[in-house]
Amino acid sequence: MADDKRTILVVDDDEDFLTQQELLLSRAGYEVVIAHGQAEAEELLQERRPDLAIVDLMMEHMDGGFALCYHIKKTDSSIPVILVTGVTRETGIEFDAATDEERAWIRADAMLTKPIRFEQLQREIRRLTETN
Repeated sequence: MADDKRTILVVDDDEDFLTQQELLLSRAGYEVVIAHGQAEAEELLQERRPDLAIVDLMMEHMDGGFALCYHIKKTDSSIPVILVTGVTRETGIEFDAATDEERAWIRADAMLTKPIRFEQLQREIRRLTETN
């Protein structure tokens, strides 16, 4: 059964968020790989392929999450990506990946606003990995 464990890459520069997600996802039965930013995630992606990636929007650069989503999809378009962000709370600007046009430039399969409830995250993970 351990071979059936799905691997989730979590990328964020917020250590508290990483620790919390690693604990919750591990308890839910996932193998969790952590990256502390875009550059580290890109290096990890050269070595392994996660079943899903959870990516923060604002990391080393304000748009680092967008760039990483693009990189993931360019490397392997079958990897589902959930973009998580606190940008609305910080800037007042609202956007999401609800339409095909928005997903085309955001390059994420889902977008969640921080703080996220784990049940909400789990629901998106299941939805995005059911077909993979």
